[in-house]
Amino acid sequence: MFAQTLFVLGLILSVVVAIPIDPYGLSAPAISYASPKLLAAPAISYAAPKLLAAPAISYAAPKLLAAPTIVQHAAPALIAAPAPVAVAKVAVAEPYDPNPQYSFSYGVTDHHTGDSKQQEETLVNGVVHGSYSLAEPDGTIRKVTYTADKINGFNAVVEKKGVAAVAIAKPALAVAAVPAITKIGYASAPGLSLGGYH
Repeated sequence: MFAQTLFVLGLILSVVVAIPIDPYGLSAPAISYASPKLLAAPAISYAAPKLLAAPAISYAAPKLLAAPTIVQHAAPALIAAPAPVAVAKVAVAEPYDPNPQYSFSYGVTDHHTGDSKQQEETLVNGVVHGSYSLAEPDGTIRKVTYTADKINGFNAVVEKKGVAAVAIAKPALAVAAVPAITKIGYASAPGLSLGGYH
């Protein structure tokens, strides 16, 4: 319907625009237009949809299975646990030495690195006697002799053996760089005099 209305309005507008206007008052030839024929709207009809019949649904009752047979077993026979055995705990004292004694020693001498050290120590009647020595960087040998007990504590005597090697440093000679002298020669132009200097 809307499309038909637009069509009619379009025709009327085209007729109005097509009529010439005489600005000088002269009459224009008579133009007649036949009104357009309107088309009747087509008849549209819809048929109601056909409803399908619902399928018949039927359920069969579930079949019951036969009840399971219950098997009964005889209860297991209980075995009596053996009577607990009484265990007597006996505390055993660890062995104790009222007068412990030991002795050890070691030594290292490496000529490649210069490492040299020794140590020895003994414990007799509760008194520790020992000594250690090592090579100092200056070439001397430091030796420490010590004793230790419960009454006097730790006592040490330090000795140094050998003569310290004194390195005499040689003074470094400073060499100054001498600049290189390059001779540059100039060629004189022919006929040019340098004023008596040759």
